[in-house]
Amino acid sequence: MEESIKEIAFAKYLRGAFELEEVDIKTYSPLTLAYIGDAIYDVIIRTLLVEKGNAPVQKLHKRASSLVKASAQVEMYRAIVDELTEQEMSIYKRGRNAKSFTSAKNASITDYRMATGVEALVGYLYLTDQMPRIITLMKLGLAQMNEEKK
Repeated sequence: MEESIKEIAFAKYLRGAFELEEVDIKTYSPLTLAYIGDAIYDVIIRTLLVEKGNAPVQKLHKRASSLVKASAQVEMYRAIVDELTEQEMSIYKRGRNAKSFTSAKNASITDYRMATGVEALVGYLYLTDQMPRIITLMKLGLAQMNEEKK
């Protein structure tokens, strides 16, 4: 499956399909990266859950929520931190340190900021057409999270 991901640069494809101009990724704020990263992270988690089999939507939502909430993203970060490149760590830190005017309802400010860093990293990787890297990191993180629950 990863071979097909390498062949399709989805963000690049969308830019072409909608005739959008190339924008220097360095001009995006970390919160903008987190905005798109949150959606991509969520789509990956939801896809994994749906592909495991048909289930009531309420159950799917509950499971997805448990995997995308701030505390779960903090667990994801802790599982992948040693695998991040210097550039990826820099993007994560920009997201984590960004001053947001909102906060999570059910998370500490520290967890919320760390989760924002993870989302910024995912957003950056997505917009730079590095979907295989997102998948690699998320597989590693989810495997570690599952191992810890055993």
